[in-house]
Amino acid sequence: MSVSATTVAGSEETQHRKAQLLTQKGHELLNQGQADEAYDTWKEATKIYGQLHLTEGVTGNLTNQNLALQALGLYPRACKTVLQALKMDKWICDSQSNQSDELTAQKLQASIQKVEPTPVNLLALHNLGDALRLIGKLNESVMVLQSTLSLAQQATLTNDTSGIKLSLAASEHYIYQQVRNRYTWIEEPVFKKETVNFIQTQALKALNDYQSLIGTSSATIPIKLQAQLHRLSLLLDFEKWLTTESNLGNTQLTAIKTRINQQIRPSVEAILKNSFVFSELPPNQSVYIRIHFAKSLNEIPDEQLHSVALEYAQLALETAKLTNEQRLMSNAYGALGKLEKQQERSLRYLEEAMGLAQSIHAWDIAYEWQHELGLRYYKQGKYQQAQQAYAAAINNLTQIRDNLLASNVNLQFSFYEKVEPVYREYIRLLLSSSNPNLELVIKTNEQLQIAQLENFLKCGKLDLVPLSSLQKLPNTAAIIHIIDLGDTIEVIIQSTDRSLHHNSVDAKLIRGQVNNLLEILQSPKLFSRNKSSIISSYQKLYDLLIAPIKTHLPPSGTLVFALDASFQSLPMGLLYDGNNYLINQYSVAETLGSKIQPPLSLSKNEFTALIAGLSKESPSFNDRNAPRGLKPLPGVVTEVKDVKKQTTSSRVLLDESFTSLQFQEQLSKNNFPIVHISTHGQFSSNSEQTVLLAYDKVINILEFNSLLKGKTQTDANPIELLVLSACQTAKGNKRSTLGIAGVAAQAGAQSVIASLWLADENSTALLMQEFYKGLKNGLTKAEALRQAQLSLSSNPQYSHPYFWAGFVLVGGWL
Repeated sequence: MSVSATTVAGSEETQHRKAQLLTQKGHELLNQGQADEAYDTWKEATKIYGQLHLTEGVTGNLTNQNLALQALGLYPRACKTVLQALKMDKWICDSQSNQSDELTAQKLQASIQKVEPTPVNLLALHNLGDALRLIGKLNESVMVLQSTLSLAQQATLTNDTSGIKLSLAASEHYIYQQVRNRYTWIEEPVFKKETVNFIQTQALKALNDYQSLIGTSSATIPIKLQAQLHRLSLLLDFEKWLTTESNLGNTQLTAIKTRINQQIRPSVEAILKNSFVFSELPPNQSVYIRIHFAKSLNEIPDEQLHSVALEYAQLALETAKLTNEQRLMSNAYGALGKLEKQQERSLRYLEEAMGLAQSIHAWDIAYEWQHELGLRYYKQGKYQQAQQAYAAAINNLTQIRDNLLASNVNLQFSFYEKVEPVYREYIRLLLSSSNPNLELVIKTNEQLQIAQLENFLKCGKLDLVPLSSLQKLPNTAAIIHIIDLGDTIEVIIQSTDRSLHHNSVDAKLIRGQVNNLLEILQSPKLFSRNKSSIISSYQKLYDLLIAPIKTHLPPSGTLVFALDASFQSLPMGLLYDGNNYLINQYSVAETLGSKIQPPLSLSKNEFTALIAGLSKESPSFNDRNAPRGLKPLPGVVTEVKDVKKQTTSSRVLLDESFTSLQFQEQLSKNNFPIVHISTHGQFSSNSEQTVLLAYDKVINILEFNSLLKGKTQTDANPIELLVLSACQTAKGNKRSTLGIAGVAAQAGAQSVIASLWLADENSTALLMQEFYKGLKNGLTKAEALRQAQLSLSSNPQYSHPYFWAGFVLVGGWL
């Protein structure tokens, strides 16, 4: 039986009309805050357009699906969906993509050029720029949006490009936020100065972009209102940062601070003047914009404006209730709870917000309300309820760690202000008990350390487990946790019999010694400093940190230190009891967490190594991220030869042959349990400045993962030992272990040995020779390093700690 052409055409027309209605219905649902239903509706429309082979309809509705996914907080999926609409490669949204900026820019530009600049494709490109911003790929977002703006202007398909310009300004704003947050972590004076300049330039650029948009006659009032709101929040944040910096003594910022401060009130008045627009917006936009404005008003020290902020938050809640959309209502209740000063009302709002967030498994906002509840319960003396709230917040942070840092840009940029305090406040709360749960304190601290490392690397969840879960180690080791809680330094030891013991020290007694030691150890003239000045400070630290728990330490063996940021650049083997260094009695290791597999020891048949070295000046010396003042390292040639002799088989990449490409090829083709790299490198509190130098270029820690990705993903045999010789800690950095552990994590290495400062080449070659001899004789990595260091320290020529103490073992110690 045949079907007439007329019937087919009629059927197609019906389906086409149905798809159009579904598309329209999806927008109505999204505007009501019903993102789930909007997504399903657009998905159905996409399917019909696909069956009808109407490409434009498919592209448009995939772009719409991306909008719904953004509203649901599913940013990586949103990004990949809009890429599907544009038929572009999905690597663009890959949070693990660690290519160089230059290569990324070239590939992305080539992909954009293949897109035909039709109205629907330009809309999709605009949405791609927004999605990239939301997963933290900010340079890529700016690049896509600039290209979209250029294509739209060339095609003259629309007179109004204000929406694209708003998105572009928002991405520039996010770059400011990203760098401002990073600045909180950066400790090195030279990098701080560079970052201060960048923050000012970027803030002023974004402010000007917003102002330009506000003054554009063709821009719609809603677009102008959003630009005013974003500009106000940036003014407030920038003014807050300028105030902090000025109070720290940076008097050069006084004039700009005054100028920014003078713009805040007029900005508020301009928004209030246009406040009628809030009611004209779709409900979901109206809710979020009112919350945004309320938060900004609350940051201004003015009781009258605080009352206005409460009014806007109340209006946001009333609008959210009309939609009956739980995520919208949770955000509105939570905002009200944070603004409300009356304790009982505040608690009621926050509990309502938390319940709604939990009911839809929105852990990314549930943790925030639980944290706020914990703070309020604690202030009221309700310690048990406070503990429960904090425990729930941390449980939710753990649940979303897969996506927290790779896909939630707001948490990624405010880790120091929003995420880290949850852990530290909970630890402080737990330790305030008369009988604290030390096991839970350790677990929470280990979770914080791993979250810090993930944030430092800007990656998703690392394949790490806390030390406490490694129950069946073939060797006994005591684990010492040193936790900095601001006012106190907490020391918790897990003895070899698994018993836990705790000591608390006034931080004021310790800070001076730590800062003094950092100044000495990171000085270029360390070798000429009198040993007594080092020993004196280390003895005071020993008396405060180790002596009170000495009775719980084994007589010998391994001490594993889990160190907080303040202590990570101090080699703990130098702790001095009045007669001997700690290293005279114990082998020492440091950790931020261990690989899932229990630490393994190297067997004699595993002495296969890739040895890479750079002994002379090379093109990488001129890289903008290379450390300053580098000099050739002729002693590397000897070190490479000596290490080669100690291995059963090895592949050497020296100087011109040590290129990033050769290094990558060797690792992908061969199994090397040992990778030894002797080259200039730097550990910094800034991941972008944590680098190793190959001959051709600087290898950033974030690129290290992509260099080794083929090896770690396809090979069951991981790198057992990664040795980074001749690297050093950037001056002023307290977080060396973060960088060292980061390299290990990116390389998939069980253990890494690295130098905290650039020591003498001859002594380093000798130390490495002794270290590998010890390994071949069956010693553990920690003990082999200890014996090598003791051998050097007993040599009158090399007895000064400068020659031997800078080498630390991070990770598996067996």
